[in-house]
Amino acid sequence: MADTLKPLLIKRYASRRLYNTETSDYVTLEDVAGFIRLGREVQIIDLKSGDDLTRQYLLQIVAEHESKGESVLPVDVLTDLVRSYATGMNSVVPQFLAASFQILRESQAKMMENLTTFPNPMATMPGFEAMRKQQEAFLKTMFGGMPGWAGSGPAREDGAPASPDDIAEIKRQLAELQKKLSKL
Repeated sequence: MADTLKPLLIKRYASRRLYNTETSDYVTLEDVAGFIRLGREVQIIDLKSGDDLTRQYLLQIVAEHESKGESVLPVDVLTDLVRSYATGMNSVVPQFLAASFQILRESQAKMMENLTTFPNPMATMPGFEAMRKQQEAFLKTMFGGMPGWAGSGPAREDGAPASPDDIAEIKRQLAELQKKLSKL
């Protein structure tokens, strides 16, 4: 089983192709975005120079999603980011953004905990369970891909979160399928 606590090492070749060192195959930028959505940390290294290119590729992923109309960042936030590069504020902005996202993740986890922790006085209210499931589905849609969120990550068919063994089995099956496809 791959150590999911270690960043997934991806090497960029001179041809600009990205190589997943865990599965020994080439990946696309969208594949990298998928790994991140599943909660995996990635590190992208230039094979020849050894330079860390992770920031560059993460920014490219964000830019591609924004250009497709999947806007997450309001124009005023983007404007403030651009301004922060031109002022002395660029040292404060990263800490502020990191703290803001940490607070968001903690708030989401606490909200889900409050909805699912029993005894909950609202649980006896008629229709509460349907409302709770609707709220959970909404939160999963909005924030399910964010690492650290209680409801993030893949789930089994019964709705329970996938265990590391489940994920390892899925990766093994995927590797087998890739081998079969490459033989075709």
